[in-house]
Amino acid sequence: MLEVDFFLDLAIILLSTKILGLLTKQIKIPQVVGALIAGLILGPAVLNIVHETDFIDKMAELGVIALMFTAGLETDIKEMKKCGKASLVIAIIGVALPLAGGFLVTSIFSGTALGEMTQQQILQNIFIGVVLTATSVSITVETLREMGKLKSPSGTAILGAAVIDDILGIIILTIISSFADPSVSVTSILIRIVLFFVFAGVCGITFYFVFSHLSNRHGKKRRIPVYGLAFCLILSFVAEKFFGIADITGAYLAGIIISSVTQSNYISEKFEVLSFMLLSPIFFASIGIKTHFSALTGPIILFTLALLIVSVVTKVVGCGLGARACGYTKKESLRIGIGMVSRGEVALIVADKGAAIGIMNGVLFGPLVIVVIITTLITPILLKISYKHKGDGDSDDQDYFEPESCLSEL
Repeated sequence: MLEVDFFLDLAIILLSTKILGLLTKQIKIPQVVGALIAGLILGPAVLNIVHETDFIDKMAELGVIALMFTAGLETDIKEMKKCGKASLVIAIIGVALPLAGGFLVTSIFSGTALGEMTQQQILQNIFIGVVLTATSVSITVETLREMGKLKSPSGTAILGAAVIDDILGIIILTIISSFADPSVSVTSILIRIVLFFVFAGVCGITFYFVFSHLSNRHGKKRRIPVYGLAFCLILSFVAEKFFGIADITGAYLAGIIISSVTQSNYISEKFEVLSFMLLSPIFFASIGIKTHFSALTGPIILFTLALLIVSVVTKVVGCGLGARACGYTKKESLRIGIGMVSRGEVALIVADKGAAIGIMNGVLFGPLVIVVIITTLITPILLKISYKHKGDGDSDDQDYFEPESCLSEL
């Protein structure tokens, strides 16, 4: 007989994530936080109503693919070019410091000297740093849009750097995931990564011309989004199956490729319905359902606090220093650093992937979820405070700023 319990689980997840999402939205907190809290309440941490099942795991994996595909579709290549080298400098420093900070904190709390660590322990410590490199641009963008600062110099820099941040994080995740297999050499890992990006480039060029032809011939037909989704799933499958690359990398690249075709907005619009109604809520709820706070002993609580402090300080300092090096004012640099603090859905995706492939100890999953929730909550508040008072030489009211011209000072 067909097992039908998953119908009830699915209904409970969808209703609870939406209701709590609406409640958090009312108090100016991103809906993703409400979805996470819903999963925590439903799962073993609180009510123990919904449990982790194979169905939820599979749907959550599709939710990850959907989120990364959507992130790729929303990547504005022109906006990235506008910020150019300045955003790249900000992103690189904003990735390096959290990566080092996460590794250092986890190493200290593990109580094992670097020379005595196993490969698994080293990978886990690096992986915690990889999670901290992520930036949730959607939360910052919504806050900046509300304040009318999205097109300010600092707003533009945050947008460009956050996109590059996520690309760098995914590349590092791919490398770390590959290292998890002890039978694979470093050289083969790098070769596979290069070959995959070459393959993706060839697919991208081919798909662009084929898709442009189909778009011009058929216009806004419902089959077009289906082709786009199929391309995303195929590239995700090929990445994982034949190149050993994380499937989310394939999904993200598929989104970037499709973002340049004429029907990209139409595809995004149709695909968003599937993601919003079904896949994304299940993914965010599944994160909460997987989280167990029973392991939050005294040392783990201290580790969580240390990780939270490091996650905030390294982003503010790292991105702020990168901005100052590119000629932004002190106040603009501070705003850029604060705008990059929120970890959001990207960090959750990375953490979930690490847990799935066995890199990360399950005990550390709870602290990471807490860090994601708190950084997501405080970023809009800190941003609004940083924009409240303007100082001398503050150029955030300008409509256009060319940070590349400041790089000559480096």
